[in-house]
Amino acid sequence: MNLTALTATLLVAFFGMITSNPATEQADDSAKPKKSFYSFKMNSIDGEPIDFKKYKGKKVLLVNVASKCGYTPQYGELETLNQKYGDKLVILGFPANNFGGQEPGSNEDIQEFCQKNYGVKFQIFEKISVKGEDQHPLYQWLSKKELNGWNDEAPKWNFTKYLVNEKGELVKVFPSKVKPTDQEVIAAINGQ
Repeated sequence: MNLTALTATLLVAFFGMITSNPATEQADDSAKPKKSFYSFKMNSIDGEPIDFKKYKGKKVLLVNVASKCGYTPQYGELETLNQKYGDKLVILGFPANNFGGQEPGSNEDIQEFCQKNYGVKFQIFEKISVKGEDQHPLYQWLSKKELNGWNDEAPKWNFTKYLVNEKGELVKVFPSKVKPTDQEVIAAINGQ
């Protein structure tokens, strides 16, 4: 065998080892979400079932909301985003009473509050728990790395924002203090 043929054989063997490395394949598999965002189905605030498959192809911003919180005015900013970016962004609000008892109302109370005070037109869901032992499966997916692929933090307060891309992958988490209209949120919506 001449030197050129030997070099070619060694290169093929070397690159074959790299592409079929079981350790690499295992690491890639472990980073993949175990459940798809699109597998969820939940009831809207007025009790209508909604299949998350309908959100395929759009970015989705999920926010745990509350009516009696210092961050409650973010409802208005979320509606501003909804109006401005509704062609490529879906906003989903999830009322939760997990932080300081700041969402004590019924679904009917919450719906009336959102429409009366902020003119909310984006989708609001039935009240759920976003942390703790009774954490809703959607928020388990959003806050457990083994389910979403990378994030391991549950919301620390009301109005935590989770951004899911057009493929249903969790790509960004914004804390409560980051307003929906802050530049970093707008940049993420626009794919920057």
